[in-house]
Amino acid sequence: MEYTEVQNIAKETIRYARKNIYSGMKLLDIRDFCERKMLELGADSFWYWDIGAFVFAGDETAASVSGRQYHTSDRRIENNDIITIDLSPQNSNVWGDYARTIIVENGRVVETENVITQEWKCGLLMEKFLHAEMIKFVTENTTFEELYDYMNKVIEDSGYINLDFMGNLGHSIVRSKDDRIYIEKGNKARLGDVAFFTFEPHISVVDSKYGYKRENIYYFKAGRLVEL
Repeated sequence: MEYTEVQNIAKETIRYARKNIYSGMKLLDIRDFCERKMLELGADSFWYWDIGAFVFAGDETAASVSGRQYHTSDRRIENNDIITIDLSPQNSNVWGDYARTIIVENGRVVETENVITQEWKCGLLMEKFLHAEMIKFVTENTTFEELYDYMNKVIEDSGYINLDFMGNLGHSIVRSKDDRIYIEKGNKARLGDVAFFTFEPHISVVDSKYGYKRENIYYFKAGRLVEL
């Protein structure tokens, strides 16, 4: 499989999740049907600690943990709730990496423009804004560190905070998780020197118990940054 195909497995699985999540479901059931869907669509395994779907809800969405430490809680989706799903399918060591924060109101998933809870709606819109700002800012010569500095300033200036436990905003896409390099302080590598990289700001506002995440894979095509 090519990278586009594996990433499309993750995208299709999120679309499937949005149609099938409802209040009262266990997070364990969401993880299970996401992982089964990815395998059905062509994934042969999951590259990040053998976990295909990291699922968080409510105040868990503000938690940032290593995959090594993650476990899916036994909580259920409430009638009004916030959920983050982060997917890690692979096929023959070709990775997908895709995450979305999803809002449930009155028992069903709602699109961003229809979210009633303003704090949640603003968080989703900020994630979209950060991706748009990143795309406008970077060139092939931009370093990982420059992107880290610039986007963390945008996050701070917008009244949000970076929740990531390592402080980074994404990583290169490789074939072994130990070979990743990160959007972090001190990384002088150019974005154009890697085939693909993720951008995945995990953000919140000060004193809020909720977090937001939106992850895409990007690459340069004829000098222009595009989403995989």
